[in-house]
Amino acid sequence: MKQFMDKDFLLSTETAKKLYHEHAAAVPVLDYHCHINPAEIANDRKFDNIAQVWLGGDHYKWRQMRSNGVEERYITGDASDREKFQKWAETLEKAIGNPLYHWSHLELQRYFGYTGALNTETAEEVWNLCNAKLQEDSMSVRNIIKQSGVTLICTTDDPIDSLEWHQQIAADDTFDVQVLPAWRPDKAMNIEKVDYVSYLSKLSKVSGVKVSTFATLKEALQKRLAYFAANGCCVSDHALEYVMYTPASDEEIDAIFVKRMQGGEITRDEELKFKTAFMVFVGKEYHKLDWAMQLHYGCKRDNNTFRFNQLGPDTGYDCIDNYAPSSQMADFLNALNATDQMPRTIIYSLNPNDNAAIGTIIGCFQDAGVAGKIQQGSAWWFNDHKTGMTEQMVSLANLGLLGNFIGMLTDSRSYLSYTRHEYFRRILCELVGNWVENGEYPNDEKVLGKMIENISYYNAVKYFGFNL
Repeated sequence: MKQFMDKDFLLSTETAKKLYHEHAAAVPVLDYHCHINPAEIANDRKFDNIAQVWLGGDHYKWRQMRSNGVEERYITGDASDREKFQKWAETLEKAIGNPLYHWSHLELQRYFGYTGALNTETAEEVWNLCNAKLQEDSMSVRNIIKQSGVTLICTTDDPIDSLEWHQQIAADDTFDVQVLPAWRPDKAMNIEKVDYVSYLSKLSKVSGVKVSTFATLKEALQKRLAYFAANGCCVSDHALEYVMYTPASDEEIDAIFVKRMQGGEITRDEELKFKTAFMVFVGKEYHKLDWAMQLHYGCKRDNNTFRFNQLGPDTGYDCIDNYAPSSQMADFLNALNATDQMPRTIIYSLNPNDNAAIGTIIGCFQDAGVAGKIQQGSAWWFNDHKTGMTEQMVSLANLGLLGNFIGMLTDSRSYLSYTRHEYFRRILCELVGNWVENGEYPNDEKVLGKMIENISYYNAVKYFGFNL
């Protein structure tokens, strides 16, 4: 029997072990998509206790605590941090097979030196151990990032953001990890939202362009794109219901926009036409700027209206959406490609059933001179577990070139989540190691080692054009 999460955790063959320990573990971490707060990095925040690190804003954990029958006051309510931590420990011991079990214990091992198991009985011991460690200077936000081997982070930022914290970090010579903004214009696109017009008034103010037509919206966004680019941004990200393509004339789009600005009701068809025009516009702008475009889709959000009204969005009430027509995604990419204005693009679906469709679509738009220009993104959100990661990489390998894959990201709000890169790399090495030991690929360590290092780190550096 193997020891619990020992140095060869998830590695069952000698090839996998060699690839992980000598290659995957040897390269740094590049986190090109996450949701951490740049102000906390700028101010080098220190946490008072482990509950603040683990449970503040982590809807992954909140969902499982609710599944364990925990009352909401111990999740997002007014219970003490110690009480919340206890409820999480009581939940975690039941999470066999859940990636949260592995992630939590990797974090305990790597950052706190705890090699036991967190459960109901050990919660007090772990609470005291972690809280004592968190008081050390080595556990400030910046030092956690540094000890994790991170070289660059892309946060998630709205077009109206000032980027003041990114500027402060960039000007600080004492911290050599790059923290770059990533452009997330969902609020500028979501014309159906009740606060859309009020959001555009804020965009008008920061851009200096009075937004009243679709043309002036585009002008305002161009000014903010230029501002983001001047602050080091080279990555965009979109949260979409699905990748739509419902084209319409410029006149019709402008009429839809003006109607909404005047308080009119927007039909579903009008919404899709506007969003199509919006996405085609920004896609072409990304091409001009030589940015990469990330498309995240396949999520049905805020399903529990009762809890949404109490707690708001991003609190753990989202699910996989099974509607994502691959034909529309292909048509959208083709609309950009038809005029040779398609940026480097990364496609993520929350629905694992979309893996093969994505694999076939990206093959239609690859381009000479750019290895892996169109990428299938790593297994995302509900899929970033051992099975989901393996299935995504197997599908990509079956239909494309796994060797050009740009690898893992945290997509997290936690500073301890860099162990997810380790988790991914172990699964990658196990997958490749099994293929090699089964005689499906030559046992050429020079080629294999370089491939593992590239997927783990160097492919992403080259793909995004980061200066590292």
